[in-house]
Amino acid sequence: MSETVELFEVGPRDGLQNEKALISAQDKIALVNLLSTAGFTRIEVASFVSPKWVPQMATSAEVLAGIARAPSVSYAALTPNMRGFDGAMSARADEVAIFGSASEGFSKANINASIADSLERFAPVAAAAKAHGIPVRGYISCTINCPYDGPTSPEQSARIAKALHDMGCYELSLGDTTGHAYPDEITAMLRAVKAAAPKAKLAGHYHDTSGRALANIEASLAEGVRVFDTSIGGLGGCPYAPGALGNVATESVAARLETLGYTTNLNPAVLERAAKMALGLRGKGQGDV
Repeated sequence: MSETVELFEVGPRDGLQNEKALISAQDKIALVNLLSTAGFTRIEVASFVSPKWVPQMATSAEVLAGIARAPSVSYAALTPNMRGFDGAMSARADEVAIFGSASEGFSKANINASIADSLERFAPVAAAAKAHGIPVRGYISCTINCPYDGPTSPEQSARIAKALHDMGCYELSLGDTTGHAYPDEITAMLRAVKAAAPKAKLAGHYHDTSGRALANIEASLAEGVRVFDTSIGGLGGCPYAPGALGNVATESVAARLETLGYTTNLNPAVLERAAKMALGLRGKGQGDV
């Protein structure tokens, strides 16, 4: 039997958050509803951050309230602080995520806090999630390099990974935020993280700026990683990482994994329709299904 690799769909949040033209809650709901039929077990749909900084996510509560929830899917939301966590709970998010950085420059640009301050801010969120029986996931940005600070050492990424794992994150999503990493750099980072937090469940979150995301996924597979964050249609990027383009496309990763002999349990026809819809939301396609 083929080994299964899970793709965590982040398009409705990470894919759309950087779009300048506001997308209606109804269009986001339609995209999530279609993705919910593709075979995913986790879809990230919302972010409870200040709409002042991320206007596209201002409708997050409306989206979570309006989607047709599939019983087999966990619907996730980003929660940078307790206010965000409370919003996610009110909107009935199934799980939440906290998002830190392995570089000081990006931490300050992204969430206006040092790494140390960000970890202090996340601790009560993780504790509250545990008290509510809500899974909490940890994102780590700039695990390879930073647009402000330059290269990130594997040991620094490992230190942050251990801190979030010790805080109670059930999974750590390790990000190549700028999308410039090479496979050997991914390998070195993963080995450092596995040594520092050997019991942690790891996921790869690789942007495709330099066209190496698929190669970096293959390097991660060799290190035992079996979860990858992907965005339908390759939408995304980060407003605080200048020059970083989109996430790696879900449909491309699914196809490559099948070629390599892995199973994703995803429906390629639905992925194709969802990619067309997602690209249509930003004016690159017809947007029909």
